[in-house]
Amino acid sequence: MSPKATSLTQDTNHGLAGYIDHTLLKPEASRAEILQLCKEAAEHHFKAVCVNPLWVETAKLALRGTGVLTCAVIGFPLGASNTDVKVFEARGATMDGADEVDMVINIAAARALEKDVLVSDISAVAQVVHGEDSLLKVIIETSLLSDAEKVLACQAAVEAGADFVKTSTGFNGGGATAADVALMRQSVGPDIGVKASGGVRTLEKAQEMIAAGATRIGTSSGIAIVSGTEGTAAY
Repeated sequence: MSPKATSLTQDTNHGLAGYIDHTLLKPEASRAEILQLCKEAAEHHFKAVCVNPLWVETAKLALRGTGVLTCAVIGFPLGASNTDVKVFEARGATMDGADEVDMVINIAAARALEKDVLVSDISAVAQVVHGEDSLLKVIIETSLLSDAEKVLACQAAVEAGADFVKTSTGFNGGGATAADVALMRQSVGPDIGVKASGGVRTLEKAQEMIAAGATRIGTSSGIAIVSGTEGTAAY
């Protein structure tokens, strides 16, 4: 694990906001929208912003001095890239300044119960990410997996050295459920982070995920959550 993994829980100085990865992953997002995302994250003391690799440099610069982390997604949203492509993408994101990387697993391998394939895919990315002193979150896409497949994917992520497991991309149907978060927490134990993402749009839903064992919330409705108003964003 990366040295940064010594604290996998929320930023306790900022309460609920410290759980939130303020997220904008739509392909048509503009530079102005990314800058607004960063401004909001800084104002509300969110843990991180989560963006596509294209915007890592922009976000990193905009967040300088704020204490908000920059997170990039790779192999997103399908996870169907070859491992060497994911490695290349992760290296580029961390060189551009990503403090954290959220990678999508080889979902076909998880459904085939090919744990060795999963471990190989994740560990190759982990080596690159940790080499840059960044964190790796592994998206298992719970809506596409059975419970047995979810457990296998979580076990593979732990074996491969991931710092977090994450429920969903938010792009492939379904999203985070308390049952899935609880199963993931049980599967990875107390020392690995669990990120709930996909469909977390309200304060009540976020609290439900945290009660189930989530230590991070990925959402584009962070402001609605911390203000207690209902969010409408899809992610």
